[in-house]
Amino acid sequence: MNDPTRGAKLLLEAAVTMANAVGAKAIVVAVDALPEIDAVPANTILVARDDHDRERIKKLSGTMKATIDVPEVELNRMGQVKLHAIISISNRYIDLQDTVIFLAGPYRSLIDSLVVMTMGVEYELFDTTDQPTIDEHIKRAVFHRVLSIALNLGQHGREGKKVGAMFVVGDIRSVMDMSEQMILNPFKGYSEKVRNVLDDTMGETVKEYSTLDGAIIIRGNGVIETAGARLKAGLSDGLPSGLGARHATAAGITASTRSIAFTVSESDGTVRVWRAGKMVASFEPSQR
Repeated sequence: MNDPTRGAKLLLEAAVTMANAVGAKAIVVAVDALPEIDAVPANTILVARDDHDRERIKKLSGTMKATIDVPEVELNRMGQVKLHAIISISNRYIDLQDTVIFLAGPYRSLIDSLVVMTMGVEYELFDTTDQPTIDEHIKRAVFHRVLSIALNLGQHGREGKKVGAMFVVGDIRSVMDMSEQMILNPFKGYSEKVRNVLDDTMGETVKEYSTLDGAIIIRGNGVIETAGARLKAGLSDGLPSGLGARHATAAGITASTRSIAFTVSESDGTVRVWRAGKMVASFEPSQR
């Protein structure tokens, strides 16, 4: 009888051989995509999506490099690779110019693909090779949370309808100087504690206000400054063809300030991450 896990086990062995051959910094794989094994190879970064994944990781032995958590969203193989890469980079488990082995498969299925990627060189992940790491004044947890909200909106929309949205995080003084309110600020008057994006109870509130025209502006520590803000910035030069005003604004505000922007495309749900005036990553929802 054919063993459906045999291919996955052979691919894991091939990843170890390839990693040794090219001097890879790490092997990155979602734990739910691994066959039943007792240990993981050296320098493996395991990816968890939920509590079940985290429990499985606890049972594995081996010289694991790290564990990362990613949003519970359905992405195709390359989308998973890009998401795992950008979260690993933001956590500083891997760096630009590192060579990394990524293992992927259909969402919530066994690995069937191996990707060897040099960070900062592969066009699929970064449009430029000189992007700085996330600044210290933007908490990594805030970056992850806003990315998670954007990906969720891109996949599910709001109340079954596709939505477009933009979030700008960091360099709050400069960003606010380049913005103006189109509506009354719905977050004004609330304490900083209750309007922090890291508060689990804020998720649905942020998604609801993200449907307003304009941007949601968030401090680097997660405190939401405002929603429904028009940003007085735009940059069309070098913008990938087919992208509209929202993306030009994201490019412009990040070119003029030390911020990171996230855009959700209303047409197809693609989430794009912007830094220093350029798109540094994009994630397309998986097509069922």
